[in-house]
Amino acid sequence: MYVADSRASTPDAPASAEGTARRGAAGRYRTAVAPTVLALGTVSLITDVSSEMVTAVLPLYLVAGLGLSPLGFGLLDGVYNGFSALVRLAGGHLADRGGGRHKWVAGLGYGISALCKPLLLLAHSLTPIGLVLAADRTGKGLRTAPRDALISLSSTPQTRGRAFGVHRAMDTAGALLGPLVAFWILRATVDGYDAVFTVSFCVAVLGVLVLVLFVPGSSSAPAIEQAVRPTLRAAPALLRRRDLRRITTCALLLGLATVSDSFVYLLLQRRLGVPDRWFALLPLGTAAAFLLLAVPLGRLADRVGRWRVFLAGHGSLLLAYVLLLTSWHGAALPYAVLALHGGFYAATDGVLMAAASECVPEELRSSGLAVVQTGQALSRFACSLLFGAAWTLWGDRTALLASTAALALCAAVSLAFLRPAASANAEAAA
Repeated sequence: MYVADSRASTPDAPASAEGTARRGAAGRYRTAVAPTVLALGTVSLITDVSSEMVTAVLPLYLVAGLGLSPLGFGLLDGVYNGFSALVRLAGGHLADRGGGRHKWVAGLGYGISALCKPLLLLAHSLTPIGLVLAADRTGKGLRTAPRDALISLSSTPQTRGRAFGVHRAMDTAGALLGPLVAFWILRATVDGYDAVFTVSFCVAVLGVLVLVLFVPGSSSAPAIEQAVRPTLRAAPALLRRRDLRRITTCALLLGLATVSDSFVYLLLQRRLGVPDRWFALLPLGTAAAFLLLAVPLGRLADRVGRWRVFLAGHGSLLLAYVLLLTSWHGAALPYAVLALHGGFYAATDGVLMAAASECVPEELRSSGLAVVQTGQALSRFACSLLFGAAWTLWGDRTALLASTAALALCAAVSLAFLRPAASANAEAAA
């Protein structure tokens, strides 16, 4: 069985007094995570090596190599980070409607993204590059919700934060390796960008093979009884649930003020005068902090409350923006900013999915997670467009100042919005 032995009961079943006593005598829950989480983590690790190779060089390739303006780059960056929102609901619906076909819908998404990598070799202007990036993000949109649903369904409610933390840590290990591989290729080859895109394709194909061979299919998935197959209206109807509506609204609000990674790295390069050949190494700081903090913060979220950790992560991002706005030019500035940036992702990415999982029934788990992911992706798409436009019109400093003020406001609104839900949960636990 692919479900970890630590899963003593189904997620929605209340723990009996006998089961509680047995777990207490046995030392509470085991710390092991489900084998499915580890298999999916391996797939994500390999795939992230591929995708982060491209992500690490793409900003410089577009701005310095092809000469795009910040507005043009903002458009492409918005497509890269937000286009997947258009197909996340479709991916979640297909996985749920198939009665446990999460693996195969996710596999389709991984395959589409892999096929897009060599197409970057043929794209040299805004329109074809935008189409390739849109197709790549379509693959990401298809796979994300079914993958996260598999992680959620193979974990207990008490350990979901840890399970998502383990997966995100493995995923981020790939994000740490990807820029290193891209940096080595750029230094070792003449046509560096073409070589990066080619190697990225080969690594992506390996990730798809690992998914097909080692991630259990629907025959091993948890049994989910479905009297009626989910319809297309089922996912939007989930927003009638107050808890899920709160989660989606806050994710959307905070996403509107979340500057994309690529812009953060470009801002750092401008502040510090980082040479082009070292630019691909900037994502390593974010990835290293994410890798180190994902599991500890996931476990902390299980203990003290996921919303506390989630909002604290946005506080970390706010502090990173403030540091970029200061006149400090010390040698520690890039390390501090990238550490805070990675801490933001460690406290929010998997934690948000763990929190959302509690509000969605098993038979609609992919669709429910896709609803939250769609709202967040759409808002970040809008943020990329607005930030790129503001940079073009008023300069990078003014654009970042506006984003910092917006993030502080959205965090305050989210805190007030989520406080009643957090208090209710605390009283229920007591």
